[in-house]
Formats: sequence, C-alpha cells, structure tokens
Amino acid sequence: MGTKIMSVGLKGLEGYRVKVEVQAMEGINTITIVGLPDASVKESKERITAAFHSLGYRLFHKKVIINLSPPEQKKNGPLFDLPIAIGILISMQDILVDISDDTGFLGALSLDGGVEPVGGMLPAVLAARKLGLRKLYLPYDENIPSIDIKDLQLIYVSSLLDVIKHLSGESIPTIYPLMNSIEEQQNNFSDFHEIIGHQDAKHALEIAAAGGHHLLLSGPPGCGKSMLAESFPSIFPPLTKENWLEVLSIYQLNGMPYVNSMYPPYRNPHHTASGISIVGGGQNPRPGEISLSHHGVLFLDELAEFPKKTLEMLRQPLETGTVTISRVKSTITYPALFTLIGATNTCPCGHHGSTSHYCTCTPKQINAYQNRISGPIQDRFDIHLALHSINMTAKINEVRETSETVRKRVVMAREMQWNRYGIEICNSRVPYEILLRTSPLADNMRQFIKDFSLRNQWSNRREVKVIRLARTIADLNGQKKIDIENIIEASQLNERLSVQ
Repeated sequence: MGTKIMSVGLKGLEGYRVKVEVQAMEGINTITIVGLPDASVKESKERITAAFHSLGYRLFHKKVIINLSPPEQKKNGPLFDLPIAIGILISMQDILVDISDDTGFLGALSLDGGVEPVGGMLPAVLAARKLGLRKLYLPYDENIPSIDIKDLQLIYVSSLLDVIKHLSGESIPTIYPLMNSIEEQQNNFSDFHEIIGHQDAKHALEIAAAGGHHLLLSGPPGCGKSMLAESFPSIFPPLTKENWLEVLSIYQLNGMPYVNSMYPPYRNPHHTASGISIVGGGQNPRPGEISLSHHGVLFLDELAEFPKKTLEMLRQPLETGTVTISRVKSTITYPALFTLIGATNTCPCGHHGSTSHYCTCTPKQINAYQNRISGPIQDRFDIHLALHSINMTAKINEVRETSETVRKRVVMAREMQWNRYGIEICNSRVPYEILLRTSPLADNMRQFIKDFSLRNQWSNRREVKVIRLARTIADLNGQKKIDIENIIEASQLNERLSVQ
C-alpha cells in the first residue's frame, strides 16, 4: 500500500513542499531512501528502526522504499524522520488513518521514539504557512517562542506515540510553548546621552536611522567613531513581529541564539574575518554576517583594513538587500537588508588632518591607504562624516538627548514613509520612481537640483542619493514636501563634511 505524507524542506530561508512517498512490499527487510538525501537523511532509517522497536512495531519481511519528492532537490537534515515514520506505519497498515495533503510533519526521532527539535525548525514552520499547510505536527522547542500563525494549526508532540494517538482521534497532553516576555527586555546598546559632544554627528545618525541610509565615519583614532556606531542601534525602532521572526530564523539556521530580543541585530566583525564569514557560504552554505545583520546594523571598523575582495562582495547586497550564494549543486539566497556603518582612519598612522598629532605618512602612502576603499564602495555610502576629537571639558555641561527621545522621532519618520509608500520600506530603498511619484518635486525645486548638480558636477547616482536624503530630512521635520534647505543639508551630508 502506497502512502504520501507532506513535510517541508529548506533551501536557505525559502521552504518547499516535500512529498514523502512510502511503499512497503514483500521482500528482504530493508529501508531504502531515494530523492537526493544527504547523510543525515539516510541515517533516519536507523533511527526509525530503533524507534519502532522501542514502541513494539516490527518490519518483518518488508522491503520499504521511500521517495522524497521533488527528486531533483537535495534534501538536508533530520526533519523528515517523523513524516517517514508515519508514512511507513500507514503503508504497513499498523495505523489506519487518512491524512490530507494540507497536513505536514516535522521532527527528528530519538531511539526511544521521542520526537526531537533540530536546527531550522522556525524557518520551516514559517515556510509551512506560505506553502498552504493547515495543520503541522512538530516537536516542542523551548528556543522557539509562542507563535500564533494565522490559518496554521500547530500541534506540539513529544513522541511518535503522541502523533499516532492524535491521528487516531485520542487526546494527548497539550504542550504550550513558553511565552517570552520580549517587550520587557532592555537593549544593551550605548545611549546617546552618554556621548559628549558630536551633536552634528548624532543628528546625521538620526537621519541614517530614519531613512535606512549607509554611513561612513572617518577620523583619527579616539575621536569617537566606534562609540557613535555602537550607540546607533539604540535609536532604531523595535523590530516588528514579522521581522523579528525572520531574524530569529536566520540565527537558528546558523545555530546561534539571538540575544537582542525585539531590538535590531548589531554585528561588528573583525577586519581579519574571511569573505565567507562576512557574506555567507561554505561547503554547507550558512548565513554570513550581512544576513545576521538583517533588519539591523553591520558595523565594519577599520574599513580600509578589510581585504578589498571582501568589500567588493558587499556591492550586490547593499543594492538588493539579498545575497545569492551559488554552488555547483544549488543556489541559495539569504536576506541581507541592513544598514552599514563603516569607520576608517584617514591614513596608515591615523593622524592625517589631526590638530593634535603630527602625521608621519607620505602623500603616496595616504593616497594608497584611502584607495583601499574603492570608488564604487564609497558611492554606496549616503552620508560621509569626517570626525575630529572634541574638548570634553568644554562640552561636559551641554544638554544631551537620550536615545529614547531620538528613537521617537525616528519611529515617526519611518511611519510617515510606510504610510506614504503603502509598504514597510524606507527612503533609501524605495524605487526612485515611486519616491518621485509619492513626493513630487515642484518645478522650482527640479530646476534648483539641476543647477546645483551641474555646478557641483554630481553623478546621477549622487543626485538620487541627495534627493533620498532630503526626503528623510523632510520626514524628520514633519514636512510633506522637500524644500531647498533639505537639499542643501543633504548635499553637505553626502560630502566629506567635518563635524564636531
């Protein structure tokens, strides 16, 4: 008797339906799995055999063939243990139930018949909803928070016996996932109130956070570049539930806990990190730092010290918000929608342009150092800030805003953008034609931008970046239209501006 059971396979974060076809027939006692299974899938037959033995089921004189469809797609991980086991039991008529095509099964089996969670459970659950499944049997995982998914019933089980009982109409103990009090947790980022001086720089960070603009900081050692970058996530709005589940899914695929609760991720890889660790990949592809920064901040300190090849690999993700990893056997796409902050010295010794230290570098050395960051990469940054050390004694009594105060303005600006565009997207990434259609420029503004662009010899890309920045500045000011002051401020931020 042939049986078909539904499950979910993963290709990166994208899920696809896996039809587990089971045929039991007379013959030598064997289990054969086909459909491009990897080693962990092939080993499931041993786990299933041991689990059946523990529960009193036998496979005497049965040859069982299992086909994981679609057969051309490579199958990874032990998530298919549970659907294979259910399919075998139905095929051998040990249980007599009808299972519809909108019911799926996920989970690995232990040798005593328990159902265990494995890596990638959350993205598989989210994929099941998109694939149209209505009911999903899965193991309880304390690392997955309570999820209320519309049109998808989650049935948590602890053993294969629980699944059999529930399919047969018997009641089983109800398992409730832990309700994480995520909103009550506090972020661990530095607060703007702790930063003395740098008022213009903090205003530029506010603009970057409101519009999702990339930002490059340059200046001598100790002027506050790292401190400003580390405080940047503190003015970001909390993640929406949908975005938080996406971030949590990426971290689960990488086998890492996500510790920032509902706050945006913040990643700060060292400049000695390999290109694969930054972008993602490997023999068994995994998300890299840019995907772990999804919906958050990626801070690259000592940007000029990163290998040039690694920096060039960032060009596609910065433009598209995704990274595509191509291998001989498959191509995987991971999300990588992040805000990039780069920090660099101005020369090898770091003191070029400093008012307190003498630079010992030759013009040739300075030029070679600055050219480590290619022109196309520098063009990806919307805001360029040249920082100098400040007199802390003179600034100690200044009035400083907290991150909470700044974050409220950022939230209001982002809500204006989402309402204007009808989707959750910021000024830095919305298609340019949509930006102009929803925020049309007056004739005098168009002429002013045209003259300003010709006078300063702007490229088309820079002109677009200035308009996007101006739109964000206008949003922070609560303006419906861009004015000349917004354009002038945006053009200054897009230059290498010396700020205190």
